[in-house]
Amino acid sequence: MIATSIFGGLLIGLASVSLMLFQGRIAGISSIVYRAIFQLKFESWALTFVIGLVLGPLLVAALNGPAAPVFELAWWQVTLGGLLVGFGSRLGSGCTSGHGVCGISRGSVRSVVATLTFMVTGVMTVFLMGMVL
Repeated sequence: MIATSIFGGLLIGLASVSLMLFQGRIAGISSIVYRAIFQLKFESWALTFVIGLVLGPLLVAALNGPAAPVFELAWWQVTLGGLLVGFGSRLGSGCTSGHGVCGISRGSVRSVVATLTFMVTGVMTVFLMGMVL
């Protein structure tokens, strides 16, 4: 399990560095998804990146079985969650991957603050939900 996590982290780092070197772009997932799906100008690299985001986990699950617990949620709960994450990403000028992986590695103070905010909020949410539920 640890070796798999390290390998996954190395692949994320390699993909981020490669995208910066070869495309001059930051691997912020929310921005790339926006470029691939909602922008009128077609950019093949963005669409290829998003296809890889979808196919990669499906390939791993097909080869090894699901890596994470499966939660049974109604379609509207998944949709609402996705919309809230998308709204938060736009409000926060980027997603956790963009700030946490790419922003911090570039020394962005805004990304450090955003990542600390994500982490503190997540810890507080888990703590409070554990007390309530």
